[in-house]
Amino acid sequence: MKIPKMPVPEILPIFPLTGVLVLPGTVLPLHIFEPRYRNMVEDVLEGDKVFGMIQPFVPQPDNRPLPGAEKESPDLYKIGCAGYIEKYEKSADGRFFIQLKGVNRFRFKEELELRRGYRRVRAIYSEFSDATLPEGWHCERDAILQALTLYGQAHGMQVKPDQAQRFSDLELVNLLSVSLPFHPPEKQALLEAQTLKDRENTLINLLRLGGGQADPDSDTTPRTLN
Repeated sequence: MKIPKMPVPEILPIFPLTGVLVLPGTVLPLHIFEPRYRNMVEDVLEGDKVFGMIQPFVPQPDNRPLPGAEKESPDLYKIGCAGYIEKYEKSADGRFFIQLKGVNRFRFKEELELRRGYRRVRAIYSEFSDATLPEGWHCERDAILQALTLYGQAHGMQVKPDQAQRFSDLELVNLLSVSLPFHPPEKQALLEAQTLKDRENTLINLLRLGGGQADPDSDTTPRTLN
C-alpha cells in the first residue's frame, strides 16, 4: 500500500456518505449517479482530480434516522479524508464509476457556498502527517487476528488468518478498518485516530467489542463529533 505524495487543495469538494471510509493508501470504488456529484466529478477531473470523503453526523451506533437527517445538507463530522481519482469510466447516461485513492485526512472549520449543487469546505491538513510512515512501525498481528477471529465467529464471517500474510502491517490495519461493517461512529473513530498505533488499538477494541470480549476501558468514540 503506497500513500500518494501529492498536493491537496485548500478548497475541497466533498462527497458525504454515511458508513463509508477511505484512509490514506486505500482504494474506494464509487458509483456516482446523483447529478450534483456527477457535476463534482466532472469539475475535479478538469482540475487536480481530488475530492474529500466525509460522513454525515450520526451519533447513534444503531444508525437510526435522526430528526432532520433527511435534509438536503445534513450536519457533517469535522474530519474526512481527501482522495485522488486514479481511474474512472463514464457511462453513456453520464454516471461515473471511479476508483478513489486516499491521500490525506483533513479537518474543516468552514463550509463554503455550493458549486453546481455539491458541497465544498476549506480544508486543513496540517495536523495529519498521513504521507509519512513511522520508521520501523509494526502492528500486533497476533492480537489483531485473534480479535478478528472472534469477530468473525460472532458475525458468521469466515476468517482465514493465513491470508493476512500477503498484506503489510499498514495494509492490514487500514484495509480491515475500511472494509469491516462497523457502525458509522466507529468508522469515524478509526478515521480520527491520531497515529497508526491509535488506529490499531481502536481496531482491536472494536473487533473485541463485536466479538463479545470488549475492553471496558477502551474508547472508540470519535473526538470531533460536531
